[in-house]
Amino acid sequence: MQRGMGGPMRRGYLTEEEKQNKPRVTGAMIKRILSYLKPYPKQMLLVLLCLAVSSVIGLFPSIITGRIIDEGLIGRSMSALVKYILLSLALTLGVRLISVAETYLNSWMAQHISRDMRNQMYHHLQKMSQRFFTSANQGDIITRMTSDISGVESVISSTFTSILSNVITLVAAVVMMLQKNWLLALIGMVIVPLFTLPTRWAGKARWNLAREAQECNDEINGILNETLSVSGQLLVKLFGRESWEYARYSKANSHMMKLNIREKMAGQWFFMVLTTITSVGPMLLYLVGGILMMRYDTNLTVGDITVLVALLSRMYGPVNSLMSIQVDWIRSMAMFSRIFEYFDMPVEIQNPETPALPRLKGGQVSFRHVSFSYSPEREILHDIHFDLQEGKSIAIVGPSGSGKSTIVNLIPRLWDVTDGSVTFDGTDVRELDLQWLRAQIGVVTQETYLFNGTVRENLRYAREDATEEEMIDACRRANIWDFLSAQPDGLDTMVGNRGLKLSGGEKQRISIARVLLKDPSLLIFDEATSALDSISESAIQKAIDPLIASRTSILIAHRLSTILAADEILVVKDGHIVERGQHKDLVKAGGVYTELYETQFKHSALEEV
Repeated sequence: MQRGMGGPMRRGYLTEEEKQNKPRVTGAMIKRILSYLKPYPKQMLLVLLCLAVSSVIGLFPSIITGRIIDEGLIGRSMSALVKYILLSLALTLGVRLISVAETYLNSWMAQHISRDMRNQMYHHLQKMSQRFFTSANQGDIITRMTSDISGVESVISSTFTSILSNVITLVAAVVMMLQKNWLLALIGMVIVPLFTLPTRWAGKARWNLAREAQECNDEINGILNETLSVSGQLLVKLFGRESWEYARYSKANSHMMKLNIREKMAGQWFFMVLTTITSVGPMLLYLVGGILMMRYDTNLTVGDITVLVALLSRMYGPVNSLMSIQVDWIRSMAMFSRIFEYFDMPVEIQNPETPALPRLKGGQVSFRHVSFSYSPEREILHDIHFDLQEGKSIAIVGPSGSGKSTIVNLIPRLWDVTDGSVTFDGTDVRELDLQWLRAQIGVVTQETYLFNGTVRENLRYAREDATEEEMIDACRRANIWDFLSAQPDGLDTMVGNRGLKLSGGEKQRISIARVLLKDPSLLIFDEATSALDSISESAIQKAIDPLIASRTSILIAHRLSTILAADEILVVKDGHIVERGQHKDLVKAGGVYTELYETQFKHSALEEV
């Protein structure tokens, strides 16, 4: 949890373009973005067709306006007036109907593409190693999964199609103006270069504000995730930090508000300048057109000038839009950059392309001169070497932080070894299929996690097809069925968020039942009773003891009876196995185990007595 109101903002994973304060758009990036359109070619073609037809047809009412003025009003022809008015209305209605179809297709494509990206992101994140989740800011992960991908929807549904529509309209308007009167067309278009003057300033200003707002949003999400979670809220209450956390959130929220206002105003000043420029063109056309009509007696009519002014307005509209799109485009590219940055993070724990078949079967584990480090600066494990035979059990003991949990986490490949190898049933775990490997291993940890649902739903997380009888049998063996059978709803008892409606011992025994339903060949108990009271601990121990006797097991324990039940004891200190053997021999040795026995294990033994 980040402490200190004035501390640096948690930036998460920053791209190089963010560090340089500007987006970096390449052809490869555009190609990658467009690749998300590939699954929907028919819909894309229909959108392009709708855009082309509506953009071109949308210009004809402006041309018809000239006929209404020249033939209908000035020519005093009622039939021509009615005909052209009805034709203009029909074309306008047709354009609106096409726009409805285009909006639906755009929305359909945007929703499908954002769904595809969310699925891809979730699937990719599921494959990331524990290193990623222990180092990344969780608020940043949630932001990229939600608001960043949601922002992509507007890019697909609005930005891309708006660019195409405006380009088609602009080209068509220029062609029609040149055909009508090339001189007035050129005069009208002379204003266009002025549109580019404020673009660079506005683009950079909005980019800086958008980047800062995104970072602030990440911080706010992090605060919410930390302080409104069950564990976080409990910590806040117990330490009486409600006011401090409120002040921290309020400050970040106010900062976000100011950034949003500044970003909106930067855009508004930009649009004001562009709008002012657009009013100059029509005035020039009226002036030059009037001079041509009054001084040079050309064939130019009032209707022609009106058509040219209307087409000029239709031309300036796309230019205005394209300039503003250029500003929004920067922000859109920032979203894609953040999303692709996650997609491009390498998957550290890779499933082998051709998984090997285990040479044995039964949960046999071997560590061969294993070393491991989370970072190059600090080695956690060094030259770990031992064998665990099928049906046997090993207890791993040692001081806190000595690397006990890290050892067992290497077996299901939550991490990969830095050096040496870990084999499961005679095959290096890096050569085995990850799904198969993890299906063979059942882990009961100190911090039990239950989903907010019923006991039945939590048990079936291990095996969806588990029968009622199998679940009850697992609960009996986990020493929890007496408690559940006494509840009004039995297996349908709600456990609450993270299982907080249950005691620690009850949650732990349900987690043991869940592992039993999985029916693994190797059981790992990682300090499964260390945070419990003596009564709960005893109930869980009664569940664990028969399992140790019947299955291949690894025990990280502080309870003497659990340690004594193991076939061998490994003593770990500072990442090394410093002692190994039976209890009586280790106690007499006068080493690390003797010290642990005197300070921890003997005390637990006296409690059992």
